[in-house]
Amino acid sequence: MTNSCLLCGVGGQGTVLASKMIAFAAMEKGENVRTAETIGMAQRGGSVVSHVRVGGSIKSPIIPIHGADVLIAFEPAEAVRCLEYLKEGGTVIVNKKAVKPVTSSLTGSDYDGKVMLSHLQKKVKKLILVDGDAVCERCGSAKVLNMVLLAAAVKAGALSMNIEELQNAIEKKLPEKFKEINLKAVHMTEGEVMP
Repeated sequence: MTNSCLLCGVGGQGTVLASKMIAFAAMEKGENVRTAETIGMAQRGGSVVSHVRVGGSIKSPIIPIHGADVLIAFEPAEAVRCLEYLKEGGTVIVNKKAVKPVTSSLTGSDYDGKVMLSHLQKKVKKLILVDGDAVCERCGSAKVLNMVLLAAAVKAGALSMNIEELQNAIEKKLPEKFKEINLKAVHMTEGEVMP
């Protein structure tokens, strides 16, 4: 059985690191893992998509359309953009806070993500909204958003790992100065399951 997870966000949110943490936790258990990223203009706030496939005999690291068991979205519009990857009955974990794209800033549009979240509520049966900003604020750093979303996915049972395995990945893969704050973020995370 293969567990496929698609992570999507914008440059600078920690999407790629989050995918590496999932892959590391799986490899620690001796699982077969394949990953790939499509980054584009990530450094300029562009879209970032990471594919992680765990278990089974995986032929390709790229998740096919309607092939993702879980979609972890760092931003509502990115969740909608990648929704076609989600399989029927799959889970979406999404950060509530919208990141205003450069085009929106230039045109004066007032994008705040509410329309995107409403769309997700209509289209996704298993939707978990995460107030990533609130957890990041309590931790004192926006840099822990990726661990907040991973923790929400783990606590929802959407990933093939448990909290201890996520904590182990943090302990082994992150530099010493970032371990404590990321572990704190994991403990403080709760997702709001939407009907």
